[in-house]
This record gives sequence, C-alpha cells and structure tokens, in this order.
Amino acid sequence: MTETEDGIPGSGEPPQFLLRLPGASGVDRARGVLLDEVGTNGSRKFRILAGSPARDREMPSFSKHFSGTAVARETMRNTGVLRPSTRWPGWLELAQDVDCGSPSFAAGVLVGAPRNGWVDWKTEAGAPLSDFMEGVWPGPARAWLVRGSNVAGADLVQKLWLPEERVSLAAPRLRQGIDQGTSKERLRTVVEEDWGTTATYNQKLELVEELHAFLSRMKPGDTVCTLSGGRFYVGEITGPAEQTASDGRSNLRRPVEWRSTGHPYDVLPEEIQRRLSVQHDVVDLTAVQPLIEGLGLSDEELADEAEAIEHDPSGTTPALAARRELELPVPEQHLADKLLVHDVAWLRDIRDLLWDERQLILYGPPGTGKTYTALELAEYLGGGPEQVKLVQFHPSYAYEDFFEGFRPREDPDTREVAFRLTAGPLRELADLASREGNRHIPYFLIIDEINRANLAKVFGELYFLLEYRNKSVRLTYSGDDFALPPNLFVIGTMNTADRSIALVDAAMRRRFAFVELSPRTEPTSGLLRRWLDREGLGTRAADLLDALNSRIEEADFRIGPSYLMKKGAHRQGGLERTWRTKILPLLEEHHYGESFDIEKRYGLEALARSISDGDGESYEPSP
Repeated sequence: MTETEDGIPGSGEPPQFLLRLPGASGVDRARGVLLDEVGTNGSRKFRILAGSPARDREMPSFSKHFSGTAVARETMRNTGVLRPSTRWPGWLELAQDVDCGSPSFAAGVLVGAPRNGWVDWKTEAGAPLSDFMEGVWPGPARAWLVRGSNVAGADLVQKLWLPEERVSLAAPRLRQGIDQGTSKERLRTVVEEDWGTTATYNQKLELVEELHAFLSRMKPGDTVCTLSGGRFYVGEITGPAEQTASDGRSNLRRPVEWRSTGHPYDVLPEEIQRRLSVQHDVVDLTAVQPLIEGLGLSDEELADEAEAIEHDPSGTTPALAARRELELPVPEQHLADKLLVHDVAWLRDIRDLLWDERQLILYGPPGTGKTYTALELAEYLGGGPEQVKLVQFHPSYAYEDFFEGFRPREDPDTREVAFRLTAGPLRELADLASREGNRHIPYFLIIDEINRANLAKVFGELYFLLEYRNKSVRLTYSGDDFALPPNLFVIGTMNTADRSIALVDAAMRRRFAFVELSPRTEPTSGLLRRWLDREGLGTRAADLLDALNSRIEEADFRIGPSYLMKKGAHRQGGLERTWRTKILPLLEEHHYGESFDIEKRYGLEALARSISDGDGESYEPSP
C-alpha cells in the first residue's frame, strides 16, 4: 500500500466508484478509482479518495484471517491517515488519497471486514467495477478449486502461491500468445496441435476445460481455494491471467489475495468435502461458495455483516443462510392419531433411523399400509407434498429411467425426434435438494415396490453414494461429478409376498435400514381394531382377519388390514365381496399347485365358525 496526495495519474478522468458502508445511514459513500498500475503479483491497484468515510470498528476475527488488511488499517489509524470524522460522528474519515493493492483490499480497509471489491465498488448508476474489466467472463462472482500441492512432485502452494500471492496452472506445452478470454473452440484446436500424441483423448478434453476455466471463466473478484498439508486455503483473484516462461509447472498465473490462515480439512462442512473429492485440477465450487465465504467466521459476525446487504430486507447473507441446519421434526401425537399408530415412540424411531441412515425400507405382506405410511411420514418430515416424489419400480425399470439416460425427445423448433440426455426422478430431486438455499430443507424419494426391479441394474454406481454421502462419482452418461445431497432421504416399500427380504442382496441390506410392518406386530396388528373403533363399526372384521392370519403359516403371506379399512367393505355385502375378490385370490396364488380347499380353510363361513361372536350373534353371509 502506498499513500499519495497528488491527483489521479494519467490522461483523462477514470470512472469513479462508490462503496456503501454497512449501517451508514446519513453517511456519504466512499469514493475511489481503479488505477492502471499493477502490483508485484499482477493485480490492479485501487485508489481510495480523500474524504471517504470508514467504519470505526472491525469484525472480531478480521485480524486473524485478513491480517494484511488489518495491519494496514491499524497503521493508517496510528499515523492519522484514517482519523475520527468531524462530519460523521462515530465514523472515521480518510485524510488523503490512499493506493491499495486491489479493490477488495481497499474495501476491507474501509469496512474492517472482508469485502469483494470487484462487486461492492459500483458506479453512480450501480454498475459493479468488474464490468469495466476487458476480457472478463460476465455474471456474478464464482468460486474455484485449483490444485497445486503436487505439481510434478512439487508443492507450489507453499513454495509459490502463498508467499507470492498467486495461483497457477501447469501447461508446459501451451504455445505463447494465448490470451485471457480465449474461446473454448480455439483452445480445442490449440490443445490438439500442441499436445498431439502426448495426451489421450480424455486428457485433452480435461485440459480444454481446465484451460478455459483458468483463462476465460475466472475473473477478478472470484474466490479461489486450494489444499495443501491437510489445510484448505481461501483467497480472492485480484487480476487477469498471464502467461510466463517457466519450467512448465506454473506458466499460467493469476494474482490472488490469500487469507492469512488455512482451515483444517477435517472441520470443513460435509458439502465442501464432497466437492473437493472431484478429481480435477480445476473444479467449480460455486455451489458451496456461501459455505466457503463463511469459513472461520462466527454466526454473530455473519449476522453483523448482513447489514451491508442493501437489497435484502431479511438481514441475512448467503453465508449465513447456508449455515441453517438440516432438521427433521420430531413426530407428535397428532401424527400418531392420524396414522392410527399405537405409540408415537414408533414414529420417532423411524424418524431417528432416517436421520442416521438416510435410507429406510418398510417391508411386509400386502395391505399393511407401507406406501401410505411412507407418504404421510415423508410429507410430515419434509413440510409438505412439494418435498416428496414417488416412483414405482417394476421388472423393466432401469438406470436410464431412474437417474438419467438418453430418451427420445422432440425438438420444439424443428419437430424432429432425437435422443437427448434426460434426467430421471432421482436426478431431478437431487438437483432440487442441492440447489442453493434448499440445503436445510429435507426432500424425500419414495420408491414403491423397490424389490420388484433389478436393483443393481437400476442403481448402478449410485450404490456407492447411498453409503458415502460425502463422496462423488463420475456419472455414466453426462460425465458430471455427482454426489447425493445429505438432505435427500429415501424410503422404499417392499412387498414380502413378491420377494422375501432374505433375497435382497447384501449391498442393499447394508445401505438401508429395514422396518417391518406385519400383521403379527404393532403398529399393524391392532391397526384395524383402532380404525373400526374410530369409525364405530364394531370388531367383527378385526376378529375375522385375526382368525384368517392365524391359519396362514408363512408370515410373509399374511393379509394386512388395509383391505378392510374402506367404507365399501362395511356396506351391505361389502365384507363378503372384499373377501371374495381381494383376499382369497391372494391366498389362491400362494397355494397354487397344491391340493388345497381355499374356501374351506380361509372362507368367511369357516372363519366365523372358529371364533366366538362377541355380540352373541353368528356370522351369516349377505344375500
């Protein structure tokens, strides 16, 4: 940082930028200009003009994570360059022009907290400073990971990046004269010609993506991160890309202002760790940018800095919003009453299993309310039906149907049909759950009849992600690096009459918790009686169902109560009709090929004779 008292150098009047300070009601905005002069690391210098106001306090952790800016601010206060203002009591004021290493450094000096100067310094019309940089990718600031801890065996992070305030990318064969802003199409040609047979087809594709990101998509004001020695370092890009003659390990460079301290990898939020598992030298981390910006800062500091957001009346910041914890509400008695569950503790156990495992299967014979219970519980825990998606598996269901694949689609303009990559229900819900602002909201995927499909064929590489939510895998079709978000829960239902739970493979068992819904145990065993009691219909149907299930030896083929939990089953002739058309056909299929009289063993008349009538009446079939 250098201090000046003279006017702005150079011919012509450069545009003047304004900075609104947090909580500065009735206080002028700070003023400054971007200079043509660059610092030793290549970043553009910025001049704060005399008379600009400054905040008289600092964020508590400012000196720890941004020691360079904090020291400069303290020096200016001690030397009288930054002094108490007579125009704005309780504020500081700059006594003379001050040149800083970058717009963000200048903003940090005035605010006493980290600021993205390329975004916060604006013209009178509201255009950010970054709009005035030539060859810069348009749009908001992004976040990037650039790996440098093992470049041809050298740790450039400790050797070059942190000491010299840079970030670099190795491109040893890249010709000279490739400028910032080069198109991807141009880079494809250059990589093909310059690397030739020294790189495989896939390596060339990755090179093009990494070079395009470093040269054209990155811009001043973007966040850049790296890993070294088990620590995660964060900085801000402060200038354009440049190509230098070097040993090939760092010939593409950008200036960076690194924060003073790194963060241990083990304490990083799970979402950041998941993105860091992607195996590329340059990775877009914009999806977790709010979490990165909040590293090392307390909730109180973030809440205090939320005052600086002039366009958001909620008084929050993306970093503060990203910290909102995922929660699953604890089921209350009114949900148990609605579902006719015998004890609310059973619902709370299900909730705890989902929280711990993220995947759960409700299994049992037909008619035990598996799908109904899954839907009602998911809507309660998720906060509404808009957080719940249901799919049903069947023998022909495949990975392409469930996750993503090429499907025939009609072009709306040409009306031609072509195969296009199409997201399935799991990909759609995962993308929604991982969207910025949604990570604290639980989403539920209900898979009905999960055991009717070939699960290894349907899940593919997703089997791994069900167990390791903090990892990512490269997808088969799109090639994206994908991870299942932690706020996506999966509830499957399994009809044990179709396939016994014993036939589920070990991989499936390990990744799901299994909860039985069976007529032999609660909450299913007494469900029909509770429903009949609520509807005032007596206990006859429950007695008959209990007698029926007592005659079925295999638990997987016992009959659930939902067949008789319909008003139609209790109208004139309804019980006999339900028994004849719904229940007996299931048992006939179970005993197919056996010399067995279904009616004699399971018919209503046979069951009625086996039980005593609580009213003193005997059962007579309806005419």
